[in-house]
Amino acid sequence: MSSATTTLEAPSLSPLGIARLWAKHLTALYIPGVALLFLWTGPHAWYVAPFFMVPMALAHQLDCGVRRERRQPAPDLPAWPFDALVYLLAGLQFWVIVETVRLFSVQGIFSLDMVMVFLIVGGASGFSIITAHELIHRKRRWEQELGRALLCTVLYEHFYTEHLRGHHVRVGTPDDPATARFGEAYESFFRRTVPAQLRSAWRLEKQRLGDADMKLWDRRTLSNRVLHGLALEWGLALAIFAAFGGTALFAFLLQAFVAVRLLEAVNYFEHWGLVRAQRRVRPVDSWDTHSWFTFYGLIGLSRHADHHAWPARPYQQLRVWEEAPVLPYGYVGMVDLVIGKNDEFQRLATQELGRARLGPFAPGEDVVGAPDRLEPEASLQHLEEVHAQTAPRSAQKGPWQRLPVWLRRSLVLGGVILVATLGVQWETGAQQMGFAARLLLHAWVLAAFAGVIWLRARIEAASGQEALSWAVAFGLLLVLGRLSDAALPLLG
Repeated sequence: MSSATTTLEAPSLSPLGIARLWAKHLTALYIPGVALLFLWTGPHAWYVAPFFMVPMALAHQLDCGVRRERRQPAPDLPAWPFDALVYLLAGLQFWVIVETVRLFSVQGIFSLDMVMVFLIVGGASGFSIITAHELIHRKRRWEQELGRALLCTVLYEHFYTEHLRGHHVRVGTPDDPATARFGEAYESFFRRTVPAQLRSAWRLEKQRLGDADMKLWDRRTLSNRVLHGLALEWGLALAIFAAFGGTALFAFLLQAFVAVRLLEAVNYFEHWGLVRAQRRVRPVDSWDTHSWFTFYGLIGLSRHADHHAWPARPYQQLRVWEEAPVLPYGYVGMVDLVIGKNDEFQRLATQELGRARLGPFAPGEDVVGAPDRLEPEASLQHLEEVHAQTAPRSAQKGPWQRLPVWLRRSLVLGGVILVATLGVQWETGAQQMGFAARLLLHAWVLAAFAGVIWLRARIEAASGQEALSWAVAFGLLLVLGRLSDAALPLLG
């Protein structure tokens, strides 16, 4: 095993140095803090809710910027302040759930606030899985149980069983449902991995209880931890429905869905295309990133290679390994790339695997289209050809895809306006505004958003100033919102 090397080694730290390092890790409060600020201040007008995307856009910029963190951890860091931060983050997630339920006991499903649950609260809940991940790897039982409780808030408690006893044992092998294969698209991976991980966790529990062929009605099934998790998390969902109604339940389910989508996007790029060549897990079996924001804002998740090689190591002690393949951005930027531009992710990842001679480019690997060994100067064009040979072929276009783009967009926008209008009329009992007036209002809102987005793009293209373009766009949105409020009595 070769030793870790970095561009800058961190020496032992003084108490003041430890305090400064801990203060950097307080960046981890950023994402849950934004979600709580959004929830505390709700309900919001339709033109106010989108303003809470500004901090998330800033996080994306920071994560995709040039600032890197490659220093090795100091050898004498005390554990307690870093542990305290993890416990605080766990508490914040429970608070996020409480505030989500509170807000949507008075706010409707067909509101911009519900869209922000998808964009903001779901992001915070996805972040909470990182906290849960840190806790379930601890040795103390109560910390593991706290991690399991966090996983229940996103309806994914079986991750505790599958991740510890499945993924960490089988990572980089065909038997691991959480390892994305070379050429596999994210959507295909998501459809495959979610049910496969649940099945795997259930099998692992049956094996733990002494019988891999145990029937569901066997009395020992009552000791199945996956069953316990399912009962607790869905019991929580039913309690929310009984106490706060269907809208609160919908918001709870939506944040859980987004959290799982984010988790599996992370699983996807953390091991995409890598094949374990040795019995022991090595740093080359996971992808790393050197993003400053990911390391401090996502409690060390950037150093995933060291985590898999030494799973019990706490986040503040994770090391950099130069031999691990490196992602082009931090985790926030990578999630957007994987979900929004998956072809671009696969192209960049293929290039990096070729450079590092890993996955299908490792000597002796039997992968369609991959040579036994690539020379360092191999061209990007050749790598793209290899990827094209191994990537799954897209299906033929259906009737929807054959329609002109403008027609598809018009039908989608019209459908959104119609559904939103019917939904609000149903929620309010059509007492506040007539159907035609409500339809006109929603068309105006959608047109306002479309105009603001178009103007922002034009300003950025003309000036090259992204911050200026966003400032002008949100300022215009606020003006349009105030004008619509003034015009509402005329529609009523």
